[in-house]
Amino acid sequence: MDVVFAILLAVIAFFLLGLVLGSFFTVQQQSRAIIERFGKYVRTARPGLNFKIPYIETIAQRVSLRVQQLLVEVETKTLDNVFVRLFVAVQFRVVEGSEADSYYKLQDHVEQIKSYVLDVVRAKVPKMNLDEVFERKDDVGAAVKSELDVSMKQYGFEIPNALVTDVNPADNVKAAMNEIQTQQRLQVAAAAKGEANKILVVKNAEAEAESKHLQGEGIAKQRRAIIDGLRESIAAFTDKVGGVNEHEVLNLVLLTQYFDTMKEVGISSGSKVILMPHSPSGMSELTEQIRSAIITGNETTQK
Repeated sequence: MDVVFAILLAVIAFFLLGLVLGSFFTVQQQSRAIIERFGKYVRTARPGLNFKIPYIETIAQRVSLRVQQLLVEVETKTLDNVFVRLFVAVQFRVVEGSEADSYYKLQDHVEQIKSYVLDVVRAKVPKMNLDEVFERKDDVGAAVKSELDVSMKQYGFEIPNALVTDVNPADNVKAAMNEIQTQQRLQVAAAAKGEANKILVVKNAEAEAESKHLQGEGIAKQRRAIIDGLRESIAAFTDKVGGVNEHEVLNLVLLTQYFDTMKEVGISSGSKVILMPHSPSGMSELTEQIRSAIITGNETTQK
């Protein structure tokens, strides 16, 4: 009898312990618990300490209300017949108050979201060429979000955002695109280099022309100074020495200048052999040439 009584007490104690342990449960923040009674949905338990009828009510599912992200890879063709792979990051969460719908209405919400993403992307991208896919990938993401938000709302889900994180064409297409960019940049560089060379040539020509112009002005001023000096020397010699005409004075000045020049040539460093006319007839020709130059210069100045 004592043994039977002890066993009975143990069974009762075990039953009571099960009642206590099975009656209370906790739900974490940003979570909900789906409660069923004999397989039928009864209520949704909120965060904190909750009570359920032991052995009668059970927790069918714990549902998170946090935003989750699903990365979907989609391969499709563009308008210019280029196959690309798009990676779409879909952010979704269960709508508060629709926890039961999210659990009971969909067998696998992840596969459902993937199907909608594939359908939307493959309907929109074939209408754009490859460059437009890169430029308007935000439009693709917006279209995915809009379509998913409407479709998944009836199942208790909302879509905060959908982002196209990457557009990846085939390797040979990427190589061709890189080659096009390289050639375009080379053309721009060649055009810039040609323009720079053109500017350099123009500037050099302008500098040379200015140099020649200044050099010509210098030579002209030098010749005018020589002529003025000769004129002053002739006038001074004529005034101080009477009975001498201008031609004789000019011959004397030119002869003096000639010998000074010969002296400078002879004593200059690195001088070379120079053949110059040194006969009386040569001196006459030289004098006549200088006299003609002086007369022409005077006539030009007077004009």
